[in-house]
Amino acid sequence: MTGYITLDRMQFYAHHGAFEQERLVGNDFEVSLRIEYPLDRAAESDNLADTLNYAEVYDIVAAEMAVPSQLLEHVAGRIARSLRSRYPLIGSGTVTVAKLTPPFKCQMASVAVTLEF
Repeated sequence: MTGYITLDRMQFYAHHGAFEQERLVGNDFEVSLRIEYPLDRAAESDNLADTLNYAEVYDIVAAEMAVPSQLLEHVAGRIARSLRSRYPLIGSGTVTVAKLTPPFKCQMASVAVTLEF
């Protein structure tokens, strides 16, 4: 039985951006994940060892968000690669990295990149 584990709108203050000032000052970001994972053993056993530990997933995302990048695409790619490395049973997933206050005059809630892996 395959299912999905979702971590929605994790919030971080990080130093990503194409402009040097963005990387210096930082910005607010949200990261959302949807991960396909075999959940049959956990559904039967009620044992954390039989599933994807979402506290560990959060820690992986937090570690990648702490590394400054110019592009949101790069951040999303690093998150996906780190998750696949730690959890090889991941079937597929999506990661969305959103910058909540883009550095230009605009009326929008955020700008985001979504990567499927």
